[in-house]
Amino acid sequence: MVWNGGFRDGRGSIATQSTAVKASYSVRSRMEDGPGSNPEELLGAAHAACFTMALSAILGGAGYTATELRTHASVTLANDGGQFSIPEIVLELEGVVPGIDEATFVRHAETAKATCPVSKALAGVPTITLRASLKTA
Repeated sequence: MVWNGGFRDGRGSIATQSTAVKASYSVRSRMEDGPGSNPEELLGAAHAACFTMALSAILGGAGYTATELRTHASVTLANDGGQFSIPEIVLELEGVVPGIDEATFVRHAETAKATCPVSKALAGVPTITLRASLKTA
């Protein structure tokens, strides 16, 4: 990661170790819907990916194979008088899993939410909400 300049007028670049992800970021991209990425977007992507992989493993262990699992994470950044925090993350999941009922699907999704390593790392976030829906193929 590189940051050049002051807080308000500066710009930075984010790159993962594998260089699979490369993006610019700034105060505008973080707080004003400006162009570029932001740390919360990357955190949400990591959380969604980890959760989705964990759910796939849990479903497989229960004898199900998902045709598709699609997860979107929304990370809320709050500003309380200059003190920033993440009070909430919402994971929105849509899945196509042949042979499973909605209640079983949601139960396995809740287990994945509680046990994926990124969820565990985010234990300090007060609210992590899961909205799961099962779709037909």
